[in-house]
Amino acid sequence: MFELGLKFLISYFLGSVMGALTIGRLFGNVDVRNQGSGNAGATNALRTQGFLFALAVAIIDIGKGILAILFVSKWHIALMTHEVQFNQEFIILTCASAAVIGHVFPIWHQFRGGKGAATLIGVYLIVAPLLVMVMLAAFILILILFGFVGLATIISSWSVAIFLLFNMGSLSNPSVIFSTMMAIFLTFTHRSNIKRMVSGEEPKNKKVMIFSK
Repeated sequence: MFELGLKFLISYFLGSVMGALTIGRLFGNVDVRNQGSGNAGATNALRTQGFLFALAVAIIDIGKGILAILFVSKWHIALMTHEVQFNQEFIILTCASAAVIGHVFPIWHQFRGGKGAATLIGVYLIVAPLLVMVMLAAFILILILFGFVGLATIISSWSVAIFLLFNMGSLSNPSVIFSTMMAIFLTFTHRSNIKRMVSGEEPKNKKVMIFSK
């Protein structure tokens, strides 16, 4: 239990390293949380700072999910002789959850972070790359049809949960539980987008709406 808790904390601290704020310091102490939507993620970075800035942000934020799975989850750091043993899948999903939570509520940045999607993509890249394809396909489809980035992100996270449910055939499967919890979490982090969509104030990316008149 101690080892699991320690890995959770390390993954959380890793997730708390915000790409937007780290890169912002290299660009004259730019804080994207004070611009645009106020979100410390790649999308707001793209809108306010441009492509190269946003690309660097995305690499860092995706990389956090990758590192949490590839390295933190596999470290052998048991410090007690009578540790409760957990299977590797449970440890991986625990570290993945911690990294995403850290991205959203970063301890290094007053708990004001991003919305979790980029770090979750990093997790899926390592756990099962096919899930990233499912996520991106749903994201692109919804973005083309409706033009809302937030909606596309929410639906893409749920598409992974649904895809896994159909393939695993059980709600009790750890991967299904994880993907469902992440979909719920991303829906929560996008609650402001949902409110703006309902009120008609959410901006659309009309350039990508190829079927729109």
